[in-house]
Amino acid sequence: MFEGVHAQIARASVLKTLNPQQDATVATIAELIIPQTNTPGAKAAKVNEFIDVMLSDWCDESMSARFLAGLADVDSRSRQLFGRNFVECQEADQKKLLAALDEEAIAARGNELHSGSPMPLLPANFFGMMKTLTLVGYYTSEAGFKEELRQSIIPPSHKGCAPLVRGV
Repeated sequence: MFEGVHAQIARASVLKTLNPQQDATVATIAELIIPQTNTPGAKAAKVNEFIDVMLSDWCDESMSARFLAGLADVDSRSRQLFGRNFVECQEADQKKLLAALDEEAIAARGNELHSGSPMPLLPANFFGMMKTLTLVGYYTSEAGFKEELRQSIIPPSHKGCAPLVRGV
């Protein structure tokens, strides 16, 4: 499924759900979650575009609406705290806001765990959803899977009739 989402990103260059300002916010948050180091970060892996495709083609309307409302809340909180939209803030201020959102996401996830209902694929909390989509988008991308994890999607060899060795 996720390979198909990444293939779709390569074919389409137009955002489907996110507007340019929302896309910039998603890209900034994703890069703060998985920054570029000696391996590519979330921006290089096009996690923002992955999230746009997921919101457009894989999430139901209520889930997409919850995500977009969470993005709007990020800017609202940012304006209240720092007087500007999230992407216009200094990185230190962005990290402070994300730390607060993370604490809320952890508390919300704990409440979901103790509610007795089955765990959804994506958390209901915006930042929990953002983190999950960022991690899935990154680690199913070429950059995350091959360059950071140093894994191969296709195994380098197949040993179909390898002898069974006892004690190993």
